Amino acid sequence: MFAKILIANRGEIAVRIIKTCRRMGIQTVQVYSEADAGSLAVEMADEAVLIGPAAASESYLVADRIVDAVRQTGAEAVHPGFGFLSENAGFARRLRDEGIAFIGPNPEAIDAMGDKISSKKLAAEAGVSTVPGHMGLIETPEEAVRIANEIGYPIMIKASAGGGGKGIRVAHSDADMADGFSSVKAEAKSAFGDDRVFLEKFIENPRHIEIQVMGDKHGNVVHLFERECSIQRRNQKVIEEAPSPLLDDKTRKAMGEQAIALAKAVNYDSAGTVEFVAGQDKSFYFLEMNTRLQVEHPVTELITGVDLVEQMIRSAWGDPLNITQKDLKIRGWAIESRIYAEDPYRGFLPSIGRLVRYDQPREGEQDGYLVRNDSGVREGDEISMFYDPMIAKLCTWGETREAAIDGMARALEDTHLEGVGHNVPFLAAVMDQERFRSGALTTRYITDEFPDGFNGTPVAGFGRDVMLAASLAMKAVQVEQSGDPDGRSEWTVLVGAETVSASLAVDDDENLAVTLPDEERTLILSEIDWSPGLAQFRACLDGTRFTAEVSRVPDGFTIRHRAMRARVRVLSPRHAELYARLPEKVAPDTSKLIQSPMPGLVVAVPVTVGQEVKEGETVAIIEAMKMQNILKAERDGVVKAIGAKAGDPVAADDVLVEFE
Repeated sequence: MFAKILIANRGEIAVRIIKTCRRMGIQTVQVYSEADAGSLAVEMADEAVLIGPAAASESYLVADRIVDAVRQTGAEAVHPGFGFLSENAGFARRLRDEGIAFIGPNPEAIDAMGDKISSKKLAAEAGVSTVPGHMGLIETPEEAVRIANEIGYPIMIKASAGGGGKGIRVAHSDADMADGFSSVKAEAKSAFGDDRVFLEKFIENPRHIEIQVMGDKHGNVVHLFERECSIQRRNQKVIEEAPSPLLDDKTRKAMGEQAIALAKAVNYDSAGTVEFVAGQDKSFYFLEMNTRLQVEHPVTELITGVDLVEQMIRSAWGDPLNITQKDLKIRGWAIESRIYAEDPYRGFLPSIGRLVRYDQPREGEQDGYLVRNDSGVREGDEISMFYDPMIAKLCTWGETREAAIDGMARALEDTHLEGVGHNVPFLAAVMDQERFRSGALTTRYITDEFPDGFNGTPVAGFGRDVMLAASLAMKAVQVEQSGDPDGRSEWTVLVGAETVSASLAVDDDENLAVTLPDEERTLILSEIDWSPGLAQFRACLDGTRFTAEVSRVPDGFTIRHRAMRARVRVLSPRHAELYARLPEKVAPDTSKLIQSPMPGLVVAVPVTVGQEVKEGETVAIIEAMKMQNILKAERDGVVKAIGAKAGDPVAADDVLVEFE
């Protein structure tokens, strides 16, 4: 076996690979950019080598620097993780020519499958179902519009070298096609250095289902069942699970056999994923093959017990697969939630900054579920604008899908982040939705369920009880510490705009009892784990364990439980009367401003002072986290002032354009 492996990646996948290498007794070398000098992966690796500035184009994407690091450290193999050079056939070929093992498929397989156009032709030849479309290269928007009319809308515009949700648009009209084609070419050129684009028919109400395959250098290939990846936002996967709630044994077998046939057709010899678009009727069509490890591989590992990173390493060494198709069985259910540094309350815009607080859920077996948290950052680390904003991949496993979902909801409760915007409340909202729990998924799920964006969920039900009980319990601690001689037990609680009368008492079992006279109910709090200054309040409410995120504010607390968030004031009845008389604060008028929705770099401001602008016209383009965001005028107007120019760094809410 290899004695030393170099990891040509960063973040959580680098940490993930290091963990398997440690277990196998293999030394690790971590390459890093200047932005990642203090990263967790660098800390964990046996050796670390600086390979350049923060920008990936000057570090993680520079093959020469990776090879130099291999030579410098005496590593025998390179694991590329995912992204960066992981699907670069030229890089794999160069390593092979220089006698360095590439822990991934052979370059010929990458060439065959890495291009989405040629891969569809090969798939069709191998007997794999394919989506109707135009596989030839398209050069101009006019040509794209003509072909789209031949195929019929809706059409998906895709970058041939795309991945990670980048370089994809859906066009519903000629105008969409003309605009989208140019945008995809520009984004593809920026992200992948390859602006080739193709078109394919967009399947209505589709599901995204992929088959994990694993091959060796002896012609053996197995599939490790499927993953459902339909919960997506802007073509970026957000929640994945294994197995899929759609498939039956017959469809699963057919998809698996097609995936194996395709892998064998190109002599595939590592971990890879064959992606399909599936109809609600269980029909399925080949999309592409990812010739690398997938972000969502942990859910497959959880239901099969197979360490895919280990299998990749063994295959690269030349070992035959130590598993057969008959050995593989689906056990239980697994869910993965991608925790991103993005603000769901601001249209999921990327958020950068320092992780001031990061409390992670305890890994391992819990009460009826198992937790696995693949994270590449720690409290105090910086979330950089130069890379994808992923903080962690939180995974849970249960005997049933319901148990895995319930476990995920609890694990999200136990995750606390401060310093950057994050999507934990949004993920929790999805876990609580009846539609998600029913398994009625499509790739339009987020668009359908959150058409107006995400603003949390209304305070009601168990979450409301949590807020009432937790706020009163924390108030009781404050009163006791302040030495209030009255020992007040009667309170008025303002939960947002709702007013609730409540009283506190201690029952015979020394548990805190919150009585709500207006509702003739008593809430029993036990096993309280909180003291002033802690950001999480843990307890058991009427037999159900929960965790709430809490922070102290004047006269009360801000409390979040899952997707519910409210300011909760605990007041004496007299103070509550006075609060009711206070005037509401009026928000400032920003209707004449175009503000940057996120920190980033200004790509362009295609307007000038004095210019008349029509509603819907582009006024600025901002780039952050490798994605371009187009800002458009919300109404007609005349430009009064411009606050930034191309190349300027901007912060969230910086004014870019002001109208008269």
